[in-house]
Amino acid sequence: MVHHGLFEFPEMAYIRQQSADAGVSQVSEAVDRSLRSLPELPKPGKNARVAVAVGSRHIDNLPVVVDRCLRYLEKNGFQPFIVPAMGSHGGGTAEGQSAVLAACGITPESMGVPVIGEMDTEAVAVHPGGLTLFVSKAALAADYQVLINRIKPHTKFKAEIASGLCKMMTIGLGKKEGAAAFHQYAVDHGFGIIEEAARMLLKHLNLLFGVGLLENSAGRLAGIAALPPDHLITREKDLLRKAARMMGHIPFDPLDILIIDHFGKNISGIGMDSNVTGRHRDIVGDFFTAPHVKRIFVRDLSPASDGNANGIGLADFTTRRLVDRMDVAKTYVNAITAISPEKAAIPVHFETDRECLAACARTTGVADPRTLRVVRIKSTAALDCIQVSRSLESEMLKQTHLSRISPWQPLTFSSSGNLGEFLSDPSD
Repeated sequence: MVHHGLFEFPEMAYIRQQSADAGVSQVSEAVDRSLRSLPELPKPGKNARVAVAVGSRHIDNLPVVVDRCLRYLEKNGFQPFIVPAMGSHGGGTAEGQSAVLAACGITPESMGVPVIGEMDTEAVAVHPGGLTLFVSKAALAADYQVLINRIKPHTKFKAEIASGLCKMMTIGLGKKEGAAAFHQYAVDHGFGIIEEAARMLLKHLNLLFGVGLLENSAGRLAGIAALPPDHLITREKDLLRKAARMMGHIPFDPLDILIIDHFGKNISGIGMDSNVTGRHRDIVGDFFTAPHVKRIFVRDLSPASDGNANGIGLADFTTRRLVDRMDVAKTYVNAITAISPEKAAIPVHFETDRECLAACARTTGVADPRTLRVVRIKSTAALDCIQVSRSLESEMLKQTHLSRISPWQPLTFSSSGNLGEFLSDPSD
């Protein structure tokens, strides 16, 4: 054991979670194959423009997927351009949203088409309940639209339609104005309205197709589906069920401490997926589910998050370096637009990982720190390899999909008091 003041941190080992869902090996070919399965596209008129909506999440091989869709459109005689479809992300500015896409590898230079990030919107429909639906003017000005997004369970609500193409169309393409209106309405009416809103918008848009992407528990692209507009909603429901089965989870419950190395908007809308952490706090509803974590410690903000630390309020402890890397304006814009100011609240923070972990241990109520039930993950999007404390060994041995891939070793800290980088493959 290693002593740090009055506390002894338990020994840890890396374990591998075997996933039944293999990643896509030839992404370009898989995208092309899916696009060929679509019904014949309409014959484009002269200079027919297509707005291709792309969001703020880091999705495995997203630049490849977007590139193949752009080339497919060009091959069929269209003139595509890219529209950021991410609500208020990027500080709610055109420059900020283009920067978010650039951090995901999506730029005019890399894609060979313009990126039009302007934030102007137009009200195109009003739901019977009173919700006004807004759409990016740049997208509306195009002759057609295409949606590209990952489909997965949402962090704050359960429904047949969650995060995915319909949410991108109804909230993401609405830019800051549309996202704010939708979240405000959802406080009293819930997010189940996404499906109804999508049906309404499909009557006002000239959608060519959507491309739904699925990721496995390792965060690797494991499914690609091109969906025609008349089957978009039905097929997205099927894909969401499949995505939920693929999604990674922490295979131990309860936990005393969860250590998350990387947190950010590129990983989850709230920086760390509540489907993984089991914790959510929001005006539309709180929940506390498996893995029932007593203390969450977030180590650092992902550079690709562009300073947006929305969701950090769900952590118990963090580091001074994460707080210093926060862009408060971007974080506040996102949190307030989403009607979730609590998610922008800065938790208790210290200079070093060692201090944060000592504070976690002191506040768990566990008398013997050697028995602490601890899990460390790289991020909530990468769960194929995790680090666990020795107190979880007996439970690990009972689960056939888990295997230990490193020795049991004390947690080691640098001379500055911080943990080393998470080892995605300790066997190397």
